[in-house]
Amino acid sequence: MAKKKGEEQDFEEEPNFDDPEGFVDDISDEELLGDFLKQKPCESDGVENVIVVDNIPIVGAARFAKLNGIIEKLFKNAGTIVNVHYPKDEEDNTKGYAFIEYKNQESAEEAVKSLNNHRLDKNYKLLVNRFSDFQKYSDIPKEWSPPQPQPYKVQNDLYNFLLEADAQDQFCVVSETVPGSVQVQFCQNTQPEPTELLKRKQFTDTYVKWSPKGTYIVTFHKQGVIIWGGSDFVKLNKFPHGNAQYVDISPCEQYLVTYGPNGQKIVIWDIRTGAEKRAFVSDGMSNASMLRWSHDDRYVARLVDSQIQIYDTTTFFLLDMKSIRVEGIRNFSWSPTDNIIAYWVAEEVDVPAKVTLMAIPKKTELRTKNLFNVADCKIHWQKSGDYLCVKVDRFSKSKKEKKDKKDSDVKFLGMFYNFEIFHMREKDIPVDSVEVKETILAFAWEPVGSKFSIIHGEPASANVSFYETNKGQEPTLVKKLEKKVCSHLFWSPRGQFIVLANLQMGTFEFVDTNDFSIMKTGDHYRASEVEWDPTGRYVVTGTSGKAKEDQGYYMWSFQGRILKRVNLKNFMLFLWRPRPPTLLSEAKQKEIRKNLKKYYSQFESKDRLRMTRASKELIEKRAKLREQFTEYRSKRVKEWEEQKKRRMQLRNNIDTDTLEADPDNVEEEIVEILVREDTTIIE
Repeated sequence: MAKKKGEEQDFEEEPNFDDPEGFVDDISDEELLGDFLKQKPCESDGVENVIVVDNIPIVGAARFAKLNGIIEKLFKNAGTIVNVHYPKDEEDNTKGYAFIEYKNQESAEEAVKSLNNHRLDKNYKLLVNRFSDFQKYSDIPKEWSPPQPQPYKVQNDLYNFLLEADAQDQFCVVSETVPGSVQVQFCQNTQPEPTELLKRKQFTDTYVKWSPKGTYIVTFHKQGVIIWGGSDFVKLNKFPHGNAQYVDISPCEQYLVTYGPNGQKIVIWDIRTGAEKRAFVSDGMSNASMLRWSHDDRYVARLVDSQIQIYDTTTFFLLDMKSIRVEGIRNFSWSPTDNIIAYWVAEEVDVPAKVTLMAIPKKTELRTKNLFNVADCKIHWQKSGDYLCVKVDRFSKSKKEKKDKKDSDVKFLGMFYNFEIFHMREKDIPVDSVEVKETILAFAWEPVGSKFSIIHGEPASANVSFYETNKGQEPTLVKKLEKKVCSHLFWSPRGQFIVLANLQMGTFEFVDTNDFSIMKTGDHYRASEVEWDPTGRYVVTGTSGKAKEDQGYYMWSFQGRILKRVNLKNFMLFLWRPRPPTLLSEAKQKEIRKNLKKYYSQFESKDRLRMTRASKELIEKRAKLREQFTEYRSKRVKEWEEQKKRRMQLRNNIDTDTLEADPDNVEEEIVEILVREDTTIIE
């Protein structure tokens, strides 16, 4: 401590922060303070956020407020607007252009992209440019120099999973290794044992989801969601939506939708760029609030207050700038192959319920079917888009039961059911009706084909009916399987084969609908999920959730033979990786199916070779394990022999390695075990 003269108080000597003599600082400011330096103001700050909008109507002070409201409403869809400035002349009239400042550069670029050449009305087409472009194009050099070629950079192949020579599918298994730590294992479905491709610990906070064509996989985190892809599942993009609970990916994988807690905020993102395209506020995760995509990603729609709001994804504005108002609408659904919407309207006093097919974007009604005594409807599209089924819950009579002084519930009596079948590929879209008096437990279309199946009756002894639909004919009942204990129907994605499942009891029946023979029955106790692989060759049943014991999954052949049982503690989810649609034409597929027998010998030869190779690998693996064990045992035996002298010292020089070394201290006990008991009855 250094003392100051004339005072009794002591003070610490100030530390010296000077660099030692000869010190060379090899760390740049960018490395040390990179994040901080990014916040340093620069000359262009703010300029990149500004756009210039030309060809705006010239108005005076009286009409200025209305013009400003229209412009702000139009341009706020691209992002948060900070300021709007309209230059004016001496008479307080606008000059036909405006400057709009956004919160960030991305919003400004989105406004230019989506609103340039936007027609405000028949007389005004807006011209939108970035403010920085004026300086950019004024600084173009007079002499042009050709650009230098950039070295080729190998891109991450997002479709390498389709190049597997034997078309073996991939799948992922999600499990919780420790509380709060979710592990995802990626495997190739090789035979006889799957091949592990990758294992990621703490890959997601909750669960994962594949995109419709299998290109991406989505993981969930507190800050938002991340998409991964490629052979090593590298991070491709992240979407900052805190505590997102659910995601949906458009059919063509161009857009990602994230739903916030309780569905309060819904955001549409561009998957490739990560840009936010549109956001909505919703009351909750109800079926009505969910966004629904057209098959080609061109349109996205939602149901709001008796209105269908259809957005064109080229601009993410309402189609024709207005909603489709349908009083009493309850639900709607897109065709999986065409830009057609099916919706149903509830019954009112003296006004029947109706189902309507509407073509988009022209909004023309293609077909309407009036229905009477309707309690509820469910819309079921066939995957191929050839047929539409509307399940109609009908009643013989109804009565109102009062809940309180203001509200009352309607109770329906004498329930029966109709299945309205729309033939989408025929002229004028004819409609056939199938009536079923018994309670309906499940309905499912054959994905590829013309059959549909219904479970009806009492759950303990239900009937499963199969109907065939043909062009120009009414649906015909082709088979009725009676007294089946099942509650769910799972068709093969390739059609023909179906699994009749009872997920409460864990029983399964595998049916070939060519002749309706039951190929096999099996059980998987407490199974809660059933997943067909994309090719229709394998089925997986899984046990997860509250069932702590027997968690894991079974893999079955499409004929119902169990191929593998995997017990996995804290098993959560099994997901097959989807495949994109085939590029082969329908004619080419028919030709291949016709000549399929020619290739049987090649397939069998490959299977034998694969099994032989697998058997050889298994034998080699077992031999290696045996060799390792023998080596380990020899090492331990040698140690045991070297320790014999010390053992005898500890045991009063008595060799206890053999029983005969000290016979006086050996007790012999005879234990009798009943092996078998035979009983002979003497008459």
